[in-house]
Amino acid sequence: MNNHIKPLVMPHAQEVFSSLERYLHPDPLLVVISGPSGVGKDSVIRRMLELQYPFHFVVTTTDRPPRPGEVDGVDYHFVSTAEFEAMVAEGEMFEHAIVYGQYKGVERSHIRQALHTGSDVMMRLDVQGAATVRAQVPQALGIFLAPPSLDALLHRLHRRPGDSPEQRRERVEMALSEMERMREFDYVIVNQEGCLDETVKKVVAIMETEKCRIHREPVKL
Repeated sequence: MNNHIKPLVMPHAQEVFSSLERYLHPDPLLVVISGPSGVGKDSVIRRMLELQYPFHFVVTTTDRPPRPGEVDGVDYHFVSTAEFEAMVAEGEMFEHAIVYGQYKGVERSHIRQALHTGSDVMMRLDVQGAATVRAQVPQALGIFLAPPSLDALLHRLHRRPGDSPEQRRERVEMALSEMERMREFDYVIVNQEGCLDETVKKVVAIMETEKCRIHREPVKL
């Protein structure tokens, strides 16, 4: 009996298996982390960086002055209003908006450079900025962080340092309007108090799931 039986090979078998390459080496993701003010967007991203998850965080540029403890180039890129407006005029801003009377935006070159290296790219944006990005790049992955309750949201907003009563009222109104746009996103994660690592694990799990999705299109910027 011949033990060297020639295996039955389907036509185009090599082509079928070569299609797996996109899952072995997936295209980088463009992830937008959003949600209302005070929900913990900064804390989630900071914790992911501490745990050394492999992604590139695009630091937002703003014309507001740094708060105590904030570091230029880490928390935000701090520029003057004139410098920000010049970047807008020259088309350097991928998206920008006025939030609570202050300019905030993401520089286009920072995103392109990171994607070119094959790194997953993550942006922290308010809901308005997230909508602008999704309109320009439908392939972007939107993750909405939500507080567990209205009371939790109000508590987080009222403990923010440096805000006047008028600013707190404005933030509450804005946060409630942002919660109403939750369904515009791909995923929602409830960021429970004291469960930061659990929230981080969910963000990472979503990103890994997206890389396995059959019909995912590469980011086109």
